[in-house]
Amino acid sequence: MRRDAFVEWEQRFGRGGTGVLGRLQAAAARRERIGSDDLHDIAEEVRRPVAALAGAAGYYADFAGAHGIRHVRVCVGTSCFVSAGDHTIPLAEAALGVEPGSTNADGSVSLAGAYCLGFCYASPAALDGHTPIAGPELGDRLLSADHPVAPAIPYRVTSRRAVTLAGLTGAEESWQVWPQVVAGGSPAAVRAEVSIAGLRGRGGAEFPVAQKWEAARGAAPRFVVANGDEGDPGSFCDRLLLEGDPHRVLEGLAIAGFAVGANRGVVFVRSEYPAAVRRMQAAVEAARAAGHLGTGVHGSSFDFDVEVVEGAGSYVAGEETALLHALQGFRGSVRPRPPFPTEHGLAGRPTAVNNVETLAAVPWVLRHGGAAYAQLGNPVETGTKLVCLSQRFRRPGVYEVEFGVPLRYIVETLGGGLKPGYALRALQIGGPLGGFLSPDDLDIRLLAEALADAGVALGHGSLVAIDDRITARELLRHVWSFAAAESCGACTPCRVGTRRGMELATRFPTGSEQVLSQQEELFEVMSTGSLCAFGRGVPAAVRSLLRVYRDELLPGER
Repeated sequence: MRRDAFVEWEQRFGRGGTGVLGRLQAAAARRERIGSDDLHDIAEEVRRPVAALAGAAGYYADFAGAHGIRHVRVCVGTSCFVSAGDHTIPLAEAALGVEPGSTNADGSVSLAGAYCLGFCYASPAALDGHTPIAGPELGDRLLSADHPVAPAIPYRVTSRRAVTLAGLTGAEESWQVWPQVVAGGSPAAVRAEVSIAGLRGRGGAEFPVAQKWEAARGAAPRFVVANGDEGDPGSFCDRLLLEGDPHRVLEGLAIAGFAVGANRGVVFVRSEYPAAVRRMQAAVEAARAAGHLGTGVHGSSFDFDVEVVEGAGSYVAGEETALLHALQGFRGSVRPRPPFPTEHGLAGRPTAVNNVETLAAVPWVLRHGGAAYAQLGNPVETGTKLVCLSQRFRRPGVYEVEFGVPLRYIVETLGGGLKPGYALRALQIGGPLGGFLSPDDLDIRLLAEALADAGVALGHGSLVAIDDRITARELLRHVWSFAAAESCGACTPCRVGTRRGMELATRFPTGSEQVLSQQEELFEVMSTGSLCAFGRGVPAAVRSLLRVYRDELLPGER
């Protein structure tokens, strides 16, 4: 292993989270705000210009505003919005006596909003430090000295075989395949098996996994990265895997490293999932102790080790180029492609970035064979997918289903429809960039092409039920507010366009026809000029909302 190639890596990502983000997080924890002295000290440690550190410190949500000894983050994501409207932040303000972004008089308590904490199945939710609070009466719960234990994520396998959830259901243990892979396998054989399986990325892009691994086999050294920055409001399946079965994720990452010829792996976990960060770190230590990671793994000639890096609050950092920027301590903004990360990724080296759910399926594929996996699902889209049902369903939680099942089966049979007293008005699928469907669209099958034909995208697999108590105008403003808050600002069409969208949203239904025309012009600019899928995806999502709620937003139209 070429140790000299990882000098920069060791300096910036030493074990224990001592990279740039880790240093900034430590500075924020020590003081109310990150000061100029902190920036100068960190810049000297990592040999980077102060301006670069100031850019990162000013970009991430975790460093914005003041931090008291007690720091509370309140979720304002879609499921929490549906559960409590725009009341979550005011409830927290009243309970804590502090406004968002500031501290109380003695600096002991601070408050911030966050777009998803991964408790969409039990919303509304908040994080009091690292302690989750979920369920109704959020204000009273914040005032309580003893927080009730937040409910665990319900999950169920409905496919013919448990694949991604095989470890959680007890169907098989982790680290059963890995020793055989390094002892007698070959990288080409691993890639071939994954290719036979037809496994595609589960983070939203659905790029063929084997093809990505092949593309990352450029000049050594190489990296593999587990993208645990599950930021879509409404999605919580990655949190389930990171917290409940971290070793399966690690084994999948290790197999990816072997297939790519990478000696280093990174797991990037969003800060909104503090329990996931701790459990992944513990799993890495346990895997090292068991001989699954380190030098000469299981007596082979293959070296492979993993670091866990905690994010700092950015939705766009889930995009792979932005994620790689974040890992290196830069602003989590996207970069133009090409070059792709498989050519020029972490530290400028070939890097394969895979979603957590994708990696969790890899051990099953290697154990049972690609052909067995390909028999599940649909001939075009093979295998299984984790879908997340939000709090408004009778039976919310994570379900492992096969590709091709009708949405109606997921919504009505698995989810049981909506809870008593609520009627389904719209279904948000795939998060804020996925889009909205009406109750009449539920016969569409869970296939990327079928959903695309209906004007929506599968994304991460979240299904948020919007009930008839939520008005179209409220929902439209919520979507644009999210877009404006989470735009990374790297390109003008998205940075300015999302704020212009917010302005137009406030004008419905007055002058709707004129507003609609102006909005279409805005959509055209964002769709064609934005750098990444975020800016290009917002117009499609809003168009789908306008289609479903056209009768409310354009009441005079015939």
